Amino acid sequence: MVVAGSGDNGGGGGSCCMRWWQHNRNHYSHHQTYNGHCNGNSNGGGGGGGGVGGGSGRVVASGFIFCLICFVMYGLIAGLYGWVILKPPLSSYEHGGSPWLGCQEDSEGSWSIGVFFGHSPFSLKPIETADVRRNESAAWPVANPVITCASASASGFPSNFVADPFLYVQGDIFYIFYETKNSITMQGDIGVAKSVDKGATWQQLGIALDEGWHLSYPYVFNYLGQIYMMPESSQKGELRLYRAINFPLQWELDRIIIKKPLIDSFIIEHDREYWLFGSDHSNFGTKNGQLEIWYSSSPLGPWKPHKKNPIYNIDKSLGARNGGRPFSYNGNLYRTGQDCGETYGRRVRIFKVEVLTRADYREVEVPFPFKESRKGRNAWNGARYHHLDVQQLSSGEWIGVMDGDRVPSGDSVHRFLLGCASVAAVAGLVVLLGVLLGAVKCIIPLSWCGDYSGKRSDTLMAWERANLFSSKVRRFCSRLNRVPSFLRCRIKPNTYSGRLVLALIFSIGVALSCVGVKFIYGGNGAEESYLWKGHYSQFTLLTMTYEARLWNLKMYVKHYSRCSSVKEIVVVWNKGIPPKLSDLDSAVPVRIRVENRNSLNNRFKMDPFIKTRAVLELDDDIMMTCDDVERGFRVWRQHPDRIVGFYPRFVDGSRLEYRGEKYARKNKGYNMILTGAAFIDGQLAFKRYWSEQAKAGREVVDKYFNCEDVLLNFLYANASSSKTVEYVRPAWAIDTSKFSGAAISRNTNVHYKIRSDCLTKFTNMYGSLTGRRWEFDARKDGWDL
Repeated sequence: MVVAGSGDNGGGGGSCCMRWWQHNRNHYSHHQTYNGHCNGNSNGGGGGGGGVGGGSGRVVASGFIFCLICFVMYGLIAGLYGWVILKPPLSSYEHGGSPWLGCQEDSEGSWSIGVFFGHSPFSLKPIETADVRRNESAAWPVANPVITCASASASGFPSNFVADPFLYVQGDIFYIFYETKNSITMQGDIGVAKSVDKGATWQQLGIALDEGWHLSYPYVFNYLGQIYMMPESSQKGELRLYRAINFPLQWELDRIIIKKPLIDSFIIEHDREYWLFGSDHSNFGTKNGQLEIWYSSSPLGPWKPHKKNPIYNIDKSLGARNGGRPFSYNGNLYRTGQDCGETYGRRVRIFKVEVLTRADYREVEVPFPFKESRKGRNAWNGARYHHLDVQQLSSGEWIGVMDGDRVPSGDSVHRFLLGCASVAAVAGLVVLLGVLLGAVKCIIPLSWCGDYSGKRSDTLMAWERANLFSSKVRRFCSRLNRVPSFLRCRIKPNTYSGRLVLALIFSIGVALSCVGVKFIYGGNGAEESYLWKGHYSQFTLLTMTYEARLWNLKMYVKHYSRCSSVKEIVVVWNKGIPPKLSDLDSAVPVRIRVENRNSLNNRFKMDPFIKTRAVLELDDDIMMTCDDVERGFRVWRQHPDRIVGFYPRFVDGSRLEYRGEKYARKNKGYNMILTGAAFIDGQLAFKRYWSEQAKAGREVVDKYFNCEDVLLNFLYANASSSKTVEYVRPAWAIDTSKFSGAAISRNTNVHYKIRSDCLTKFTNMYGSLTGRRWEFDARKDGWDL
């Protein structure tokens, strides 16, 4: 749409028809002719004569200002929405990588690598279930993923993602070779990492192989005492075999195995012959649904094609494309394949090879009991996993390395297109508002219309007469320019219904603007966990409730169980009949601990079944984002000896009085954190709370049915002269108890009076908090403002 005008001044023909209605004119003169609406003198005379005259120029400016004001208004609203609501995508610095490089959003995905253990290849469980712990990073336990783009980027090799892991074991040392997509060249290289603690910690050694073309799928194997790597190099048009000259970082080309652009290839020995499996997508066939086999007496070749090639040329969802190293179990050979039906690399499928000869090949799919996460994008492998290398260790235990991604293939492009479509829709609504308000009188320039009577060149007119398509387009433009008159006849902004329509259009525009900002600038929508000293970890979420608050609990469990680092939810049931687990929609295990006595002391009761050191004590009536929870967990891992929470309080003076957060803000500091939303070390905190020293304090809690969080703060302060609390500011938090009558502290004055009494009693028992004051914004991470 072009901005121009005419009207009474007779602006030039061929200009567009957009203008503000003059205030002394009736907005809705519905019986004017079409040209009367769009151009007072379509022949182009008058006023400025043949062009845009002085008056028309002012109308042009007015029309342009109308559009500009609308877009600025929508832009400001969408910007405010993005600033308040949207969490910006994690920078590589927050991931743990370099401040400016690595972990950039990539259309291929955000792949990471995890480690799994089991007593067989069909009973693999993630490393967090093995309860491997590392004190230096407060990873109690270590959790997947163990290698990410941050791992590679932090070691000086910026990476957008890591995928296609292959494991090579030398005694007690594990090596993982993997594809890493270089953030600068946007090309796949082969990286390598080493672990000396059974896969819990991985040291990035660097780039093992970097060629002038894309590399991936680094199949590593041993033959006659030599270590070989056969990566995918289909862009080169051939399958190349490299030999290690200084393992694991120096390799040289040994030979070209096959002059074909094979992808995802491996070599396996079976029945005294060597078999090469791979896919060739350069020929006609189904992409990701093709498989070919070759055989040889040596892995070094020469190779001969299988009689039935191509073995598969089928639907891409059926697992024809290889998905990792084959393995033998109980005398049977198994092949891993990729299901690429819903999206590329959706899942791994396992096939038992029944016949493998030079003349025949048969396999049958077998169940792979891998438990997929229900956390969606918040899980590192919530959207897809497409590669598995599983091997048996000398101990008899099986170890597997698998990649995973939280988003489907092409997600960033899809979101960008949706965002652009939303912005285009907003532009359309701006035009519609302009039409209804009288600012836009023509949608299409008059010179494009079939009934335009202005001057046109003879050459153009002759071409139009000979061109049927042009004639149809001009007739369509003429009909489209009648739309403003049609709409203004039926929708009158000075009526109640007209104002309602305008408000509805404006509201839809606001919604679409926000949607556009979310899709374009809001990232992939994942609320990821935060890396600390090379490890991810998990925590247990604990809440205390009773039957009157069941509706709170259902909403609570559904929301928080999807947070990335939550391992388990423990519900301390204080009163009434507990719900069935089937009543709760949870992505993690839920355990309901029924108590015999209704006491707030039950919140900190010793529980040997809690498997994590980190415990998030979170009231069932507090709702906040998973990202805020993850940030709190990251800060706690930095300071596991402290109470780390979201609600600060400040206690001082000789006259002890409990006050809200505003008082702490006024004094620019805090010395207490409410444990209704706080991370604690379960072993440490529960032991202190149930010590003999705390017995008198627990009796006060039972007497007032209040103050259990205040007591824990005093116990921490009594045990240390250093800082014992850390504050994390949430983006937002909602107290859902305000929507019901089931709240302990619904009478604020009474609640604060009881807590003031508790402060006096606990001060007499355990010493004063006065003199302790920790400033906001002390950590300089921007999370404690």
